[in-house]
Amino acid sequence: MSIEGSTLPFAGRRRGIVASGFLVLVLAWSTTAFGAAKPERYLSYTNEIVSDMPWSIHVVRIERSHHDLRFCTTLGGGEVLGMGILTDQLKMLPAEMGAPLAAINGDFYEKAKDYPGRPRDLQIRNGEVITHPAGHTCFWIDAQGNPQMTNVCSRFRVVWPNGKATPLGLNVQRINDAAVLYTAVLGASTHTSGGVEYVLERSPQCLWLPLRAGQTYEARVHQVQTAGDTPLDRQTAVLSIGPGLLSSLPPLKPGATVRLIMETTPDLSGAEVAIGGGPALIKDSKLMSWKGWLNTNMRHPRTAVGWNKQHIFLVEVDGRQIDVSVGMTFQELADYLLKLGCEQAMNLDGGGSATLWALGTVRSSPSEGQERPSPNALVVVRKNSRQAAE
Repeated sequence: MSIEGSTLPFAGRRRGIVASGFLVLVLAWSTTAFGAAKPERYLSYTNEIVSDMPWSIHVVRIERSHHDLRFCTTLGGGEVLGMGILTDQLKMLPAEMGAPLAAINGDFYEKAKDYPGRPRDLQIRNGEVITHPAGHTCFWIDAQGNPQMTNVCSRFRVVWPNGKATPLGLNVQRINDAAVLYTAVLGASTHTSGGVEYVLERSPQCLWLPLRAGQTYEARVHQVQTAGDTPLDRQTAVLSIGPGLLSSLPPLKPGATVRLIMETTPDLSGAEVAIGGGPALIKDSKLMSWKGWLNTNMRHPRTAVGWNKQHIFLVEVDGRQIDVSVGMTFQELADYLLKLGCEQAMNLDGGGSATLWALGTVRSSPSEGQERPSPNALVVVRKNSRQAAE
């Protein structure tokens, strides 16, 4: 995980371009995920070389007007949380999500021993809420298909039979005085010890899994466990209560019902895709400030997503390779994105994680000499025929 950032003035990238190193490839894909590309107008890949730094910058530009493209997120473990290199995450992408065209690594990640590969912040994958928002900057596509970016806060909570509400974490390590909801995306079990865990099932005639942002669910207690490490499956969820919280909550028996409220601020109802990261780099065509972020004056490999009214850009800057690319500060990255035409832009995890994939292969030069595993990715896919008809 790397969180870094910003200063030196932007050095005129146009005069520094080496003609032999400036490559523009316009692409689209056939029906197979890693098949041959054929020319189209709506998605392009560019490698821009700035020799006097040096910088090697990889840019994918997507035209927003083409509705047969969509964004999705992946998991490092395929169908469960975990760590995986970007190439493997794309290989595990379900066919029904479409054929991948381009991708970048995603969020920063936590390093809890029993929860490897858990993104630091919100993730929504194919409409399913995977992890709760933690208040950092997030990128999502709203119900109208428009890209959005801001800090997202969780209002996830469980409402008990007596009407009392308790804040709720999702698929995260449970601390002593917290309540956490676990779903099968975590893996085989909750990896907890102590406390009480309620195995929840669908309440008749009510909404149920997978969890979606903005929805309220009524669930029935199927079983009560006191040993921790409760098994997980796709039909149930597990509500885990830390020992320090138990005395203030009503005990539940099988058959009791609770409500699970998955609200966020702002409201992400209808969002099919969301990914955390941060900080914001550009807001309404204005550069942001990054007070409080570490190493803001240092150059590192960077990954970002940005957009304007016509295009969305996936950008990766190679770094930590003196003969290839030294990386950028936040200031340099934001300046570059602004010159690229971005009106909004957000940083993603950088450092050894920084990776851009296009044309069936990794196009960036990872700073560690090979791809480093990451918890998730942001992917542009071409819809399959059924999705395109919807």
